[in-house]
Amino acid sequence: MQNLNKEDANLRSFLDHLYIEKGLSQNTVKAYEADISAFINWIKENTKLKLKDIKEENINKYISYLFELNLKSSSVNRKISSIKSLYMFLVKKNILKNSPVNEIISPKQEKYLPFSMSEDEVDKLLNSPKLSNKIEKRDKAMIEMLYATGMRISELVNLKITDVDTQRCVVKVLGKGSKERLIPFGEAALESLNAYLSDREESSSKEIFLSNRRTKISRIAFWHRIKLYLSRENLKNSISPHTLRHAFATHLLNRGADLRSVQLLLGHSDLSTTQIYTHIAKQRLSDVLKKHHPRG
Repeated sequence: MQNLNKEDANLRSFLDHLYIEKGLSQNTVKAYEADISAFINWIKENTKLKLKDIKEENINKYISYLFELNLKSSSVNRKISSIKSLYMFLVKKNILKNSPVNEIISPKQEKYLPFSMSEDEVDKLLNSPKLSNKIEKRDKAMIEMLYATGMRISELVNLKITDVDTQRCVVKVLGKGSKERLIPFGEAALESLNAYLSDREESSSKEIFLSNRRTKISRIAFWHRIKLYLSRENLKNSISPHTLRHAFATHLLNRGADLRSVQLLLGHSDLSTTQIYTHIAKQRLSDVLKKHHPRG
């Protein structure tokens, strides 16, 4: 494991614990590893202490250092959370008696709204791929499925052929924490998916969406494909595959869907995570009112 000393084999145990026992995704575990590795590097460079000897005052100095890097409070809070989880694990395993992070107060987090897209912008993106091109036909199916289901990009690229029921228009998605959920999708997505599958070359890969090498397409590769269509349609550079997930939720709420249903479709474990989209929907209504009401 990168940046970790031999003496701290406990850290490997902690990461294994996150993946095996807590069922977190590989990407989430890598995020924990990156946060903790950065913390350990800071300890090496700024103190003569070992991880087990760190005190609350050292943690506070590290937090100050993070803010000096101009990180947002949300990013700092995530890093604190990673460190706190590590020390909780060490205490639970009786490696430490007390955690130096117990009394740390997390910085107040800024309120922000995730960037979404208008329905017109989504239409432009969906209509950009040229169906005469095999690769763009695949991209069209992927974009349609993202917008039709609100799934995460990691969930999309890991979809297997056996996960999709084209008869009932339902897809089985393996989300965070290895939790499965079923998401229905519409005729437009089905049409694009069937068009792609009819041209899909045989492959030993079980995943649906393949690269030019007939292996599972990566998230980065698909992100580069999205950039191509954004440039082609003169759409905002800030749009990403994940933006379609935000658009999915926002447009459902704008058209009257209830919050609980959107939560289940997105696979959020906590309803408060989904509630952020109600603010986007309200903001959209406010903008419409100001623009079109005679006394707006």
